[in-house]
Amino acid sequence: MKSIQDMREEDFLEFVKKIYNSGFSTEKQQITAILEFSRLVEHPSGHDLIYYPEEGKDGPENVVLEVKNWRSANGKPGFKDQ
Repeated sequence: MKSIQDMREEDFLEFVKKIYNSGFSTEKQQITAILEFSRLVEHPSGHDLIYYPEEGKDGPENVVLEVKNWRSANGKPGFKDQ
């Protein structure tokens, strides 16, 4: 099973953008991507980072930054290119 440290940051950002833009062919694929996002990030807020972000932390770039910061602060590995 893929983990976040198997992904480059730019690839993860593209994945988050695709979720934001509902860029999947079917609703089932979109839901699968959202669940995969939650699994990958391991953040306690999960997909709420995308759908219910804290004020000023919305948008794909801010979501990726929040994930990076949270993982670093909690001793979790980062992206492949870090």
